[in-house]
Amino acid sequence: MAAPPAYIISKVADPIFALVIGLGAAATRINREEKEKGRTTQETIAAAKRRLGPLKASA
Repeated sequence: MAAPPAYIISKVADPIFALVIGLGAAATRINREEKEKGRTTQETIAAAKRRLGPLKASA
């Protein structure tokens, strides 16, 4: 019987794939919660840009 594959895609691509899926899931959850509060997607994106602005300036 053959051993199961160690990686889904490849050794390098698996962590990148996991990050993309995780970030997408987080963005979906945040957007859903913000819509429940009555905010639009554009308002949510604008708020995220305001929060991340200082991080970009210090980097």
